[in-house]
Amino acid sequence: MSRMTTTSLTINGRRQSITADPDTPLLWVLREQLKLTGTKFGCGVGQCGACMVHVDGQSVYSCLLPVKDMAGRNITTIEGLSADGSHPLQKAWLAEQVPQCGYCQSGQIMRAADLLNNNPRPTREEIVGHMNTNICRCGTYARIVRAIERAAKEG
Repeated sequence: MSRMTTTSLTINGRRQSITADPDTPLLWVLREQLKLTGTKFGCGVGQCGACMVHVDGQSVYSCLLPVKDMAGRNITTIEGLSADGSHPLQKAWLAEQVPQCGYCQSGQIMRAADLLNNNPRPTREEIVGHMNTNICRCGTYARIVRAIERAAKEG
């Protein structure tokens, strides 16, 4: 017996219909069905932050969210942060040369965008506290903090 259902989602400002098992994590719908591969699979248990997206303006782990709970919500992925890479965080990430392997970076940027949306001028301590949900296996934490400080300053 198939559990497949059709759900209407608003992703990056665009309404889309997807057909999936209602318990499928949002991450896999984004990556496999919609080909929005900027959102990464890291751990699958909400521990690393590589899959971070925004739902209704708040950063969340997309690996933990069943697609059945996403109907009527506004979802933003790294692809929807800015169409041309002109978001202040994306520019600061490049200016501070944050990425090494780059795998966690979309999740890091989405988490940082959540911070700056709610606190446009965070202190260093607030940045570190907010970003502690995301792991960077390459250890670029100092550059991540500098990039967030730069984006907050240059806006």
